[in-house]
Amino acid sequence: MRRTLALWLLLFGVYAATLGLGDQGDVERQYLIGAESLADQGDLGAADRYPTGLGFPLLILPAYEAGGTDAVELLAAALAALALVLAYRLALRVAPDPWALGAAAAAGLSAPLVAGSAAVHPELAAGAALAGAALLAIRLDERPGWRAAFGCFALLGALPWLGVRFLPAGVAIGVVAARALWRSRRRTLTVGSVELALFSVALAAGINEAVYDGPTPYSALPDGVSAVGSFEPGERIARLVRLFLDPTWGLLRWAPVFAVAFAGLWWLWRSRRDRLARALGGLHGVELTAGLCATVLAVQLLVAALLAPTAHGDWFPGRHLLPALPLAVPLIAIGLRRAPRVGVVLAGASLALTVWLYADARWDDGDFARVASHQLSTRPANTAVLSTYSRSP
Repeated sequence: MRRTLALWLLLFGVYAATLGLGDQGDVERQYLIGAESLADQGDLGAADRYPTGLGFPLLILPAYEAGGTDAVELLAAALAALALVLAYRLALRVAPDPWALGAAAAAGLSAPLVAGSAAVHPELAAGAALAGAALLAIRLDERPGWRAAFGCFALLGALPWLGVRFLPAGVAIGVVAARALWRSRRRTLTVGSVELALFSVALAAGINEAVYDGPTPYSALPDGVSAVGSFEPGERIARLVRLFLDPTWGLLRWAPVFAVAFAGLWWLWRSRRDRLARALGGLHGVELTAGLCATVLAVQLLVAALLAPTAHGDWFPGRHLLPALPLAVPLIAIGLRRAPRVGVVLAGASLALTVWLYADARWDDGDFARVASHQLSTRPANTAVLSTYSRSP
């Protein structure tokens, strides 16, 4: 527990040090406008004109009332650190310290997570919910109980409030949790906990119907504007690769430590093939944890590649992958354990990029997105249209 607390304090301190280094884009301002409207009017007010959903404005409302934008960014930093701490607890199920702790620190101090930690958007709040739900789902496979069951599905039920684009990853975790409960022959608990999540989804859809005239906030988009990018099949496949390897906004360009996660996946596959269970002290729990994390990452990658209107905009690279990036920590821990020299080199390179990014943003441009691209950000088509609705909070 001491290491867990120390990790949270380290990450929160680093994330809090980034306040003021990222200019707020149109989408971030819209979330703040929603919170401001709720704070000033005590009802939805102007918030119903911004198709960003009501969940995240409600989440940040207490912080906004207490200290304005700075307090909201501190809350975002705390939730981002929590997501990495929960991922560390997951990593301990596949590798001991120092590998698990090193993986969590290396991932948490990587440029995409540092740059996105204090940003006013729900990605890392959703990441904390996904990591917590995954941890409880693994626990359900070991010791089914009502606390873990309702906690897991309550976190999954919170995802549609934060954004419908987080639902596919949540479904992957929900299937594992429901399967574990069903196999334990606790059918009533299975049905009750799943219904908790479904009720939350239905309630969110009903409120969206009343506010946005449709089951999702995207229903309020003007005619002719889609929340999903229009790409040919070949373009989607190319974008899938570019999310990792693009020289400007690819994930591995800014955080090469995540390449260790692929090594962890490869070694896990080889271990299963060769039945090297003894090397890991029992392979079932490791397979389940790593497999679940890999599945969530794959689902979120497909969402980012196939559904997001653009992979880059007025935010730091990798934003669409942020909700699932904490779940790469267990895979990184496996890779670090099996290839420590390569892992340490890549972790050091990631940390060096973060230090350079922070220094450049602090003493030069003052904006993470501009430092990353070395040019003015390209606004996504969706946001360009939505910006006609916005005003400065």
